[in-house]
Amino acid sequence: MEHSKKTMYGSGDRRDSSADGGAVLNGHFDGMVKRPAVASPAAEPGAHRATSSVMESWKEERTRSLEDNEMSLPSLAAAYTTILRGLGEDPQRQGLLKTPWRAATAMQFFTKGYQEKIIDVLNDAIFDEDHDEMVIVKDIDMFSMCEHHLVPIFGRVHIGYLPNKRVLGLSKLARIVEIYSRRLQVQERLTKQIAVAITEALQPTGVGVVVEATHMCMVMRGVQKMNSKTVTSTMLGVFREDPKTRDEFLTLIRS
Repeated sequence: MEHSKKTMYGSGDRRDSSADGGAVLNGHFDGMVKRPAVASPAAEPGAHRATSSVMESWKEERTRSLEDNEMSLPSLAAAYTTILRGLGEDPQRQGLLKTPWRAATAMQFFTKGYQEKIIDVLNDAIFDEDHDEMVIVKDIDMFSMCEHHLVPIFGRVHIGYLPNKRVLGLSKLARIVEIYSRRLQVQERLTKQIAVAITEALQPTGVGVVVEATHMCMVMRGVQKMNSKTVTSTMLGVFREDPKTRDEFLTLIRS
């Protein structure tokens, strides 16, 4: 296999066109992966520390705990009871008596990614290895929830990266997909979050992520197109810079 040995983006390399270099997105930069610039003498003393803190925020990301689940379950169930009444149903009839609690616990499971941190998954699964050929895990099943309509998104995720002296346990790539997909999502953001998390954890030469998914908000409502699929990709490092590396990745995930 032929691919480039270029290094990852530095502070002076290719960036997004936004003026601020990319917004923070669920603990990640919504744009090209950036490394903190060295603060100039005129900069405020805390500026460099703040930038570093943002770069490492993926390690601390967790917005919901198991205790939160227990505390919020009654209010979630009550909300589903209100929804049933709003639909013209009787929450007290036999078939619906336990539905609000079932629906509430199901929604907590569908969004359990808010309870997990990437660092907990990867901490003991990054290994020093002198390997610089492409690593690909494809056809990873993915289930998520559309944040606009609260209906399912499901499909497959393909991940590839070029190691830079470190590799990740293969199952952990699927775990990263699970953490970010089990949230309220849009597919574009999900794709980028997976790629950026791998990049920040491993600092590889490059990362490529492709997501193919069916959106039930397009299938069972709205335009109702049964066979439509949405494909998104994020390419970082040499996967973006080098067409041969990118083509190799795209060819292998289609084989």
